[in-house]
Amino acid sequence: MKATLSKLFEHQYLSREEAKQILTNMAKGQYNESQIAAFITVYFMRSISVEEILGFRDALLEMRFNVDPLNEYNPIDIVGTGGDGKNTFNISTAACFVTAGAGYKVVKHGNFGATSVSGASNVMEEHGVKFTQDLDIHKKSLDKTNIAYLHAPLFNPALKTVAPVRKALAVRTFFNILGPIVNPLVPKRQVLGVYDLKMARLYNYIYQESGNDFSIVHSLDGYDEISLTDTFVIINKSGESIYTPEVLGFERASPTELSGGDTPQKAAQIFDNVLNNRATEAQKNTVIINAATAIQTIEPQLEIQTCIDKAKYSLEAGKAQTAFSKFLTINTLS
Repeated sequence: MKATLSKLFEHQYLSREEAKQILTNMAKGQYNESQIAAFITVYFMRSISVEEILGFRDALLEMRFNVDPLNEYNPIDIVGTGGDGKNTFNISTAACFVTAGAGYKVVKHGNFGATSVSGASNVMEEHGVKFTQDLDIHKKSLDKTNIAYLHAPLFNPALKTVAPVRKALAVRTFFNILGPIVNPLVPKRQVLGVYDLKMARLYNYIYQESGNDFSIVHSLDGYDEISLTDTFVIINKSGESIYTPEVLGFERASPTELSGGDTPQKAAQIFDNVLNNRATEAQKNTVIINAATAIQTIEPQLEIQTCIDKAKYSLEAGKAQTAFSKFLTINTLS
């Protein structure tokens, strides 16, 4: 690690193999927290290269817990990088259940919040969900509710190792970049929210190389999801599209309307309000448009307005809430 840090401090970059080896060693507990923090800090001061991110991803995916049997469902994941500093409620997690309620298979990969009050695992834990590696439970959940939830630290030892350091730093790190592309399932379909356009270009390159179906979303005012607070961009295999909220029939939201509050309990209450169709229009519409993007990623032949209608029906007809209730029945007993 000393040699690696010296190299990085001299503004040099790691090769893909070097990056892979560093993260492998990290997962094996070969570095202390001070060394990990120093390593992570380098990437506050310079951007990460494509070779480095691919090397880190190689390491994480090589060490992942095997969940290949879930691939038979060909599910989608909806995830944000986090680190946008906006502290929104759990928009992508709610969108997963709306998508499931609309009849599509979802495998959500998530973790506790590192830079926000409530990550996906926080809201799951607030509802009594028992995190598990048991694939029979996840398959049952997909069969009965269309959705399964994979708590990241259970499926990758490296993420567990660095969790205390990330929490202590409480700022965006390259693990925010890695998180969305190390779902242990390696899904062939994914909606990814990013906090800036430079990052969108990086992921676009990675996804194009993989051949997967994807949508990368970014709101121009810095949200790592479609926030409806500003013009937003969707990048997929067909290219890049730019929308305003108004052109899709939505009122523009204000940042305060999307706040997740100051406790996981408050964030969980907003999450419940959304799925019970008791949320504010801004909260509800933000979840709908993100779920609609997932539906269009699965069925690219559909117009975005058709996908919005499907997501809206899932929420307003109680389909999303039913999926969540059944999900809790299965996943709180494990």
